[in-house]
Amino acid sequence: MMLELRPIKNETDYYAALDEIEKLFDAEPDTPEFDRLEVLTTLVEAYEQRHYPIEAPEPIEAILYYLESRGLSAHDLEPIIGSRGEVADILNRQKALTLEMIRRLHSSLGISAEVLIQPYPLMKNSA
Repeated sequence: MMLELRPIKNETDYYAALDEIEKLFDAEPDTPEFDRLEVLTTLVEAYEQRHYPIEAPEPIEAILYYLESRGLSAHDLEPIIGSRGEVADILNRQKALTLEMIRRLHSSLGISAEVLIQPYPLMKNSA
């Protein structure tokens, strides 16, 4: 029996839609089954955005992820952030990103300014 296509209003509807998606996962493009899969996926995504929002990553984690995912190192940030010491202080959370650094990270690397402006904890100096 096929699930009726309608808005997902609760967890029961959500799990039923996920089950249906699993059954349709290998549907061939340009078929009624594939169209159904696309509609169900859209409904599930809308439900998840409302009920399971994903928080933005913390700024330093976003920078580290960017570097790792592109095979770059902290050295590659020097033209954007400043000296090796400044880069280390930023990545080790000893100093906060400045507005100018955020602007350069956004324009040079394409990291979301919305992510970079988020507050994040700095490490206390144990000196």
